[in-house]
Amino acid sequence: MGTPPIDLDGIRELGRELSNWGRWGDDDQLGTLNLITPQRVSAATRLVRRGARFALSIPADENGPHDVRTSGRFNPIHTMTRYRGDDPHGRLAEFRSAEDMVILGTHSSTHFDALSHLWYDDLLYNGVHHESALTAWGALHCSIQNLAEGVVSRGVLADLPRHLGTDFLPPGHPVRPADLDAVLDAAGIAPQPGDVLLLRTGTLPAQRRGAEVGAGGSPGLTWECARWIRDHGIAAVCADNFAVEVLGPAGRGPRIPFHMLAIRDMGLLLGELFDFEGLAEDCARDGRYECLFVAAPLNLPGGVGSPLNPLALK
Repeated sequence: MGTPPIDLDGIRELGRELSNWGRWGDDDQLGTLNLITPQRVSAATRLVRRGARFALSIPADENGPHDVRTSGRFNPIHTMTRYRGDDPHGRLAEFRSAEDMVILGTHSSTHFDALSHLWYDDLLYNGVHHESALTAWGALHCSIQNLAEGVVSRGVLADLPRHLGTDFLPPGHPVRPADLDAVLDAAGIAPQPGDVLLLRTGTLPAQRRGAEVGAGGSPGLTWECARWIRDHGIAAVCADNFAVEVLGPAGRGPRIPFHMLAIRDMGLLLGELFDFEGLAEDCARDGRYECLFVAAPLNLPGGVGSPLNPLALK
C-alpha cells in the first residue's frame, strides 16, 4: 500500500498532535535535542571499543550534488588567496605561507538544518512569528548557534539498501515506519530516547560513482515517520540524501511534509547530505549498528544552517 498524500490541513492536525511547543519551556530553542541528557551522552561514549573513526561528510568541493539552475543552491567554491608564499607587505621573511578561502552555503554540503530553517502559517518552532525571528542579519530565534556545544549521542544506523539486498534505494523510494522497524530489528537495535537516527539510502555515494539516482526524486522517509520518531524519542535524523524525506513528482499537498512536521512542530534536528558508506561497511563486518555520534556546527550567530564534518566512533 502506498503512502497516502497529506494536505496542509492534515499537516496542521498532525502537527498539533506531535507538537513539542512548550514541552521544554516557552523559550526553548533546542527542540528534541533536549532528549539527549548527560546520562545519554555518558552512555554513548561507552560504545567506543576499538577506537575506529568514520567521517560522515561528503567532500565540500565543486563536485557536489547541487545544480543552481534547479535548486537555487551552488556547490562549495574553494580558491587559494596565497600559494606562492608571497609576502603581502613586501617584506622579506624567513618563511612563506599559503592561505585559501571557501565560499560555502550553509546548506550546500553536509549540514544541519537549524530550527529557523523552515516554518508554515507564519510561525516557527515554539510559536515564534517569523517576522520577529528572521531578519536580513539572520535568525534571532532558533539560530544554529544554539547547537555550538555539539550533538553527542548514540547513533543508530538504518542501512536500508543492505537490508533489501541492493546498493542504493531507487529514486522516489518511500521509507515507512514499518521499514524502520524491520531494518533496526534485523540489526538488533532497539531505539532509545535521545538516539540519532542515521538513515542510509545510498543516494549520494551512488551519484558520485556516476549512477543516475536523481531522476524522479530522492528516496527517504515518508511523512508517516514523524509519529514513529516521536514515539521512539529520536533526537535527530541524519540522512545521505537531499532532504531526509522522500522527494518525488509534486502531487497533491506540500512537497516536503516531513520537514514541516519535524522542524516547525516537533523541533526535530535534521541533517542532510551525509556519507555513511564507510560506517555501513564496518557495521556489516562487526554486526554492530550503533556508534558514538559527534557533530558540531559552526558557531555562527544568526545562521539557519551550518556545514559539518560529523564523526562516528566505534
